[in-house]
Amino acid sequence: MTSVLFDAPGPRAKARNIVYSALFVVVAALVVWWLVVKLDDKNQLDWIKWKPFFTDSQAWTTYLLPGLGQTLLAAAISMVIALPLGAVFGIARLSDHVWVRVPSATVVEFFRSIPVLIMMIVAYAVYAQYTSVSTDDRPLYAVVTGLVLYNASVLAEIVRAGILSLPKGQTEAAQAIGLRKGQTMRSILLPQSVTAMLPAIVSQLVVIVKDTAIGGSILGFSELINAVRPLSAAYGANTIACFTIVGVIYIIVNFTLTSLATWLEKRLRAGKKSTGAVLSAATLDTGGTGTGVQPVKADA
Repeated sequence: MTSVLFDAPGPRAKARNIVYSALFVVVAALVVWWLVVKLDDKNQLDWIKWKPFFTDSQAWTTYLLPGLGQTLLAAAISMVIALPLGAVFGIARLSDHVWVRVPSATVVEFFRSIPVLIMMIVAYAVYAQYTSVSTDDRPLYAVVTGLVLYNASVLAEIVRAGILSLPKGQTEAAQAIGLRKGQTMRSILLPQSVTAMLPAIVSQLVVIVKDTAIGGSILGFSELINAVRPLSAAYGANTIACFTIVGVIYIIVNFTLTSLATWLEKRLRAGKKSTGAVLSAATLDTGGTGTGVQPVKADA
């Protein structure tokens, strides 16, 4: 039995796939068992190393929650600035005017090619030498600046690709009814491309959340991962336990963000399936009075 995309597996192929799946499960179980044994040999699974996260609220209020707050703060500021900035540069790259399109493309390609760590370091040096930003706030400013410059350039490409993915008939239809290019972009192209761009945009937002850790390791920004060192020192060198808990927190945050975006995408797609036309009761009125549709009487 075949389909459009592939040949359906026969009996021998199904049996082979079952064997491969069983082998994979066995190998994965052996790897997990090996890790557990090694961690246990190093006393990393002792309850005393994991106890602070379940019985001592100070581990959360003093270390983890403040670090999580700084991570979310830097990510939120970067998102709020990078999203509209990326949209502006993405649309500018589609301009008919060379003096708009070429500089926009240059800026996007330049910042997209530089590692975000370098931009954070340069931003930190600029803030230290040419501004009056305090030493305490400087790491946050540098992290946000690096994240905005890099992710805005990436989001610009996402916006440009999303708009170009639409059928040309959309633009031609708008031109046929006399809409200008700005009106076409604002009223027709951008609203329709949002759904197509949403998964890529969310993926980039997840990258923003994770990249805040770069500032913690290099610039001393007090984000979530940077809280592991003092936390581990305060509770007996439980580094693996600390990193495990921090990893779980990152998974929860990013999964929540992805789930919210998936829900929003489904709502947008469901809204596009409807014409938006609503028939009132008066429209369907079949009585002899009112403004409804009147029944048609056939001659006997």
